[in-house]
Amino acid sequence: MKQHELHRVVRAFLSAPLFAASLVHGPAHAAADSPESAPAADDGYFANWFERVDRAQESQPHWITPLATVTPRLEQEFRYDQIYQDRPKGANFTSYGGGKGLELIPTERTELIINVPAYQTLDRPDKPAERGWADESLLLKYRMLSANEENGNYIVTGFLGLSVPTGDEAFTTHHTIVTPTLAAGKGWGSRDEGFDIQSTLGISFPDGDQGKVGVPTVWNTTLQAHIFQRFWPEIEFSYTHWKDGPNDGKNQLIVTYGLVYGRIPLGGRSKLILGLGYQTSQATAFTTYDRAWLGTARVTF
Repeated sequence: MKQHELHRVVRAFLSAPLFAASLVHGPAHAAADSPESAPAADDGYFANWFERVDRAQESQPHWITPLATVTPRLEQEFRYDQIYQDRPKGANFTSYGGGKGLELIPTERTELIINVPAYQTLDRPDKPAERGWADESLLLKYRMLSANEENGNYIVTGFLGLSVPTGDEAFTTHHTIVTPTLAAGKGWGSRDEGFDIQSTLGISFPDGDQGKVGVPTVWNTTLQAHIFQRFWPEIEFSYTHWKDGPNDGKNQLIVTYGLVYGRIPLGGRSKLILGLGYQTSQATAFTTYDRAWLGTARVTF
């Protein structure tokens, strides 16, 4: 990453809450005639934010973000997910928010995701119910190569994820976890209809107790179609292999069947995206859950 882009990413991260609030409430206006109200050097950066976002998104494919796979595309939106899982031995797990949140495009090649910790519940017939917040997580994307539908319809992006142990006792990992990931996608067709494949490969490293926490490698692949203007049917495959930890040497394959509908104009730049999916464990004897329902609601801006 170029040094000036890195500086912009850091500056945007530190000011993200203020920027998000300004999107809702509008910019504050100081007295124009006062010398003290002269614009600061960084005002041009924020004043040109949406122009920069438009340039970033025009130079990449216009696919929609899948239900589970993190897209290699740069996206700017607020996202809320709801997850319900049936787990082995009669247990039920629910995640409110799904660990999703605010996604920003601070430069033409980067995206910063500031996730809101999910509120989670776990009910088991043989143990007391557990309630609490999950760990906080952040994700930085750096887009290395991309072309829109008219110029090749592909993208290659690197991710760097960070999870910090801020959650309640029942749901925290007790460790900072770093997850480097390589993501890529290729599409066929136009902006109005077509087909694409989006895939990611990542490995998570805890900052200690590797033998206790484990090191999972996750490979996600989405096959996605675009039909009837706003319908995006999909099938996703998520394969996980664990090294060390309680699941050492085990493998899991989860298949997601889903439909995403969007982008629905809300006014101005904002568009609404809705999605629903069903997950089930396939082909592998080991599974952390048997089946699940996923719902998503996103507002792009």
